[in-house]
Amino acid sequence: MVSNVPMLLPSLQEVREFGKQSILGYPLEAVTLGIHSFCSAAVASNGTEPYYEPDLSRMNYVLMTESGNFTYSLSQAQDLWESSEFFKDLDTVVVVTGWLTSINDTNDAAFELYKAYHARGGYNFIVIDTASQLTSLYTWSSFNTNNLGNALGQGLAKLVNYVPLASIHVIGHSLGAHISGAAGRQFQTLTGQNLPRITGLDPANPCFNEGESLSGLSRGDASWVDVIHSNVRILGKRAPIGDIDFYPNGLNSIQPGCLTVICSHSRSWQYYAESVYPENEENFIGVKCNSLSAVDDGLCKSQTAIMGFKVSQKAKGNFFLRVNSQSPYGRKGTN
Repeated sequence: MVSNVPMLLPSLQEVREFGKQSILGYPLEAVTLGIHSFCSAAVASNGTEPYYEPDLSRMNYVLMTESGNFTYSLSQAQDLWESSEFFKDLDTVVVVTGWLTSINDTNDAAFELYKAYHARGGYNFIVIDTASQLTSLYTWSSFNTNNLGNALGQGLAKLVNYVPLASIHVIGHSLGAHISGAAGRQFQTLTGQNLPRITGLDPANPCFNEGESLSGLSRGDASWVDVIHSNVRILGKRAPIGDIDFYPNGLNSIQPGCLTVICSHSRSWQYYAESVYPENEENFIGVKCNSLSAVDDGLCKSQTAIMGFKVSQKAKGNFFLRVNSQSPYGRKGTN
């Protein structure tokens, strides 16, 4: 028994993680639980009438190119698909931003993802800039996700008249992930087909429950749904909702190198963007398991899967992995 005592003691890394979670993570998890409970009660009572209705006429597709950005009304999707700036022989990536984010912020998801895809070349890169329509109180913004998603789904249903279905990939961050899920469901209704892939980057947690009117993104919204969770139980969902779910840094709500929940929430798109750059496609390799500690102890070695751009589409389930505290974040499968 004495010889086994060192094995029972937590490692220095585990002590640091516990300390950071205790100070930064757990108190905010309690606050988020209160917001989540309020939203759930509102949904259950059909009280999801938003104070701020989205003005779809002010929603735009923004086609980002090397020569500049081109804006087209969300209600006139065919104007984009028929424009000379849109290349029908290229794959198309559609990114949906989240609450309080802006396409004009060069440090935010849309711009960083554009840089990554531009480095690869060969893509139409389109952003649905939600900033002007998701700037109200979070709960009201969340109630608008289905309407915004339906509008996007209608535009994507027109897109398949111009490009092969297999060439479309929708990516959503935070509330944008749930808008993407609603778009996928609307696309199914209008076309009888599934979008090939939706990627959810830390789908928003407060107010969204499976089986309710605000169910958000879930498996089945596309032929393949992959999810990266980076701020579980606070701004991002903990529950697995995709065909494959990745948990970098496990179920800890604060990511390595972060001291705020916003930083951790943003790590999901930062990890994904890193994986898009050429030669980085296999930077993030998760292990199928039920916890990160079990992965660290070598108890789960039977199945691995690539997270991010080159996601493994034959593996399903929950995958855990360690990440670095600064870029490059991926460890290429090493702990």
